[in-house]
Amino acid sequence: MHLPPSTRRSALGPGIILATAAVGASHLVASTQAGALFGWQLWWVILLVNVLKYPFFRFAVTYTLEHNENLMVGYLRKGRWYLQLFTGLNILAAVVNTAGVLLLTAALLQLFLPQLSITLLCWLLLLICLFILLAGQYRSLDVISKWIMSLLSIATVVAVVMAWQNAAPMPAPETMPSPWQLSAIAFLVAMMGWMPVPIELSAINSLWLQSKQKLTQLSPRHALFDFHLGYWVTALLALLFLALGAMVQFGTEQPIAMAGAQFATQFVNMYGSTIGAWSEYLVGAIAFLCMFGTTLAVLDGYSRTLRESFRLLRTRHQTAQGKPRLNSSLRWWLLGQSVAGMLAILFFRGALGPMLTFAMTAAFLTTPFFAWLNYSLVRENLPQQWLRVYAWLGLGYLSLFSLLYVVWLVWR
Repeated sequence: MHLPPSTRRSALGPGIILATAAVGASHLVASTQAGALFGWQLWWVILLVNVLKYPFFRFAVTYTLEHNENLMVGYLRKGRWYLQLFTGLNILAAVVNTAGVLLLTAALLQLFLPQLSITLLCWLLLLICLFILLAGQYRSLDVISKWIMSLLSIATVVAVVMAWQNAAPMPAPETMPSPWQLSAIAFLVAMMGWMPVPIELSAINSLWLQSKQKLTQLSPRHALFDFHLGYWVTALLALLFLALGAMVQFGTEQPIAMAGAQFATQFVNMYGSTIGAWSEYLVGAIAFLCMFGTTLAVLDGYSRTLRESFRLLRTRHQTAQGKPRLNSSLRWWLLGQSVAGMLAILFFRGALGPMLTFAMTAAFLTTPFFAWLNYSLVRENLPQQWLRVYAWLGLGYLSLFSLLYVVWLVWR
C-alpha cells in the first residue's frame, strides 16, 4: 500500500496524544497543587524536570524511526528481564492509572451532572471511551486528541488571564511555606514522577508512532516536529496550571485538599467564588477536557503496550524482522484493562488516593533505570555529542533525587 508523504500538519498525532495523556493528574492535580501550596516557588522545578526528561522521550521517537520497531522490541533485544520488569510495572500502572483517571474524570463530570452518582458516571465515561476507541482505534484517538489539545490550550490561557486580573497580592517571600523541607519531599517526588508523564509512556508513544506510520509516510524531521510540539506545549501547560493554583488558591484560609478528585472539585469551586460563579463552567470544562483526553490515552496506550509486551514475552523465537508470531486483538486487551480499572474503583475506591501516590512515586524511582535503558538503545547511533551530555545530566539529576528520597524513607 502506497502511503502519502507527510507534511508538518499531517504528521501531527503521536506527540499530541502524548501531550493529551500528560495534562491529566500531573498537570490538573500536581502542578495546580504545587501552586496552591507553595505559590510560584516550584516553577523552576517543574520546568527543570520537563527539560531533563526530554532526551529520554526523544530517544523513543528516534529509535522507532531508525529501527522501524517499537521500544519494547529494543528492551527484549537487550535482555528478557528488561522487558519483564517493564511489563510488571506496566500492569500495576495500567490498573491504578485507569481507575484513577476514570474516577477523577467522573468527579469533574458530576459538577455538570450532580444528580448522577460517581460510579454511574464512571461506567458512562468508560462506555463512551470504549465506543470511540473500538470504533476507530488509533485514527479516532489521533483526531480527538488534536481537538482536545487545541481547545484545552486556548481555554487554559483564558483562565490564566482571568485569574491574573483578579489575583490578590502575593505574601512576602519570607512568610511563604517552604517546599524545601523533609515533610514536602514525598509531594515533590510524586509530582516529578508524573511530570510530564511517567517514563513508560515513551514506549506507548513508540507504538502510537508505529500506528501513525500506517496512515502516512513520516519523515524523521516531521515526526520530531510533532514530538517537540506536543512535549513543549505540555511543559508550558504545566507552568500555566501552576499559575492557576498560585493565583486562585495560594494564601487562602481554606485547607488544600490533597486527594485528586476532592482537590479538582475544590479548585473549580474556589475559582467560582474568587472570580464569579460563571467561571466555574469554563474551569470545569478545562478540567474535564484534561481528564477525558487523559482517560482516552491511558486506555488506548496501556492496552497497546500490554498486548505487545505479552506477545513478545510469549514468543521464544522471532522472525527475521523482530516481529512475534503470536497475535491477539487489541480490543480484548482494551476490554480487560477497562474491567480491571472498574473493579479497582468498585473494591478499592477508598484506597485509590494512596495507590495513585504510590504509582506516582514508583514512576519517579524507576525513571532513572528506564531513562538509561532508552539512552542505551540509541547511544551507538547518536551523532550529536550535545545529546549525550544532555542525557547524562538528566540521568545524574534523576538518580541523585531518587537516591535522596530512598535515604529519606530509610531514615525518617
